[in-house]
Amino acid sequence: MKMAFLSGKSLFPLLLLFFYGPLSSLCQSANSSSINPTTNTPTTTSSPSSNDTSLSRVPGCGKGLHPIYRYLCDRRAAWGIVLETLASSGFLLSMGLLLGLLLWSLWICISSKQQRSGIGGTVACMSMFLLATAGIFATTFSFIIRLTPQTCPTRLFLFSVLFSLAFSCLLARCLALLGFAAARGWGEPALALGLFTVQVIISTQWLILVLVRDKNPCEYSQEEFVMLQIYVLCLLAFSLILSLHFLCRSCFTYSYSYTGAGYLQGRAQATLLFLTLLVSACIWVVWITMLVRGNPELGRRPRWDDPVLSIALVANGWVLLMGHGLSQVAFLCRGEARSKDIPLSFAGWTSPSADIPGLNSPKEGKENGSFETDGDNKRGRRAEPSLRSPYESGFSMTEIDPDKDFSIPRPQATNYREPYDEYYGHN
Repeated sequence: MKMAFLSGKSLFPLLLLFFYGPLSSLCQSANSSSINPTTNTPTTTSSPSSNDTSLSRVPGCGKGLHPIYRYLCDRRAAWGIVLETLASSGFLLSMGLLLGLLLWSLWICISSKQQRSGIGGTVACMSMFLLATAGIFATTFSFIIRLTPQTCPTRLFLFSVLFSLAFSCLLARCLALLGFAAARGWGEPALALGLFTVQVIISTQWLILVLVRDKNPCEYSQEEFVMLQIYVLCLLAFSLILSLHFLCRSCFTYSYSYTGAGYLQGRAQATLLFLTLLVSACIWVVWITMLVRGNPELGRRPRWDDPVLSIALVANGWVLLMGHGLSQVAFLCRGEARSKDIPLSFAGWTSPSADIPGLNSPKEGKENGSFETDGDNKRGRRAEPSLRSPYESGFSMTEIDPDKDFSIPRPQATNYREPYDEYYGHN
């Protein structure tokens, strides 16, 4: 446990270097670029009908490309190309895992003779998690592209909604592993959907109030964007606490399984789940700190706001995919293959009376006098002395006389009509 917390503390400088590396290259490329960076504040959107209708003298971009797509192809601002490559590969891997999981579960349902009710809820919850992870990778492109009236609602709605779906699935998985009755079977995806619906209502209400009722353009400050993620942070915090509790219980609870494979798989699953949530929490702390305090103090707002959020999306997406998505699919397939048509193994099992010498020796039936024939040991004496079990009776069934009455005598009342006459002195 100490190593887990020490690794959590050492993640912060690594994440800071991971975030500030691409941002420094962005600053250098922006200073040497022939196109002026956007002068809009992060609370307003840049109109696509600006004076710069095409890119010129930007290596990697065509002449007729709109300036809002600059960072998708600008080779001097390498962060955009690197992030879109990582986001594309993560999206393809997530969709591949989702498709493979659905085909595998369909094959299991068709091939298995008996209906397995426990696997359906887990497959449904994992499918929602992989769908949310794929959506997180796809949302990265809305932050690589400049802020416009079209990308603004996508950023505000999908960022919080997709992360809430992913963390809701993780929270429901933690509750299912801890043995909560509400998260068993199909209750696990139902619980995840219930928690996810809350953030959908919050984001939809915010967009309706800003865009429809007030009839304002999609404008928001970075503080408002962070405030919109409060419910997502609560889901992440509860999931982290429950995963730590599950890790402690799996490490300090003894397992009485025969082979110990399920016990080791439970420990590995608890460790990966806790590390996934711990790294995700560190990523959220870093990007919120940089977005609210770091960039204004360094004088890099709004130039570094979109790269910070893009890096956070890609980094957290890969952490969720490798830490929980890929590992859970492997655990699910391995556990189903192990539990299918495997006989019970009694290797290493011993009887409670195994420590008594002489009891485990092969017996021919002569030790019990009731099974002796007339020609063997007519006097009732054994040729060789042998130890007898303490639970074996000391007499043979052949010694009981069937003509005798072995019933327990019961008392009989003599004065059964008036039993209290002598007590009260009546004659």
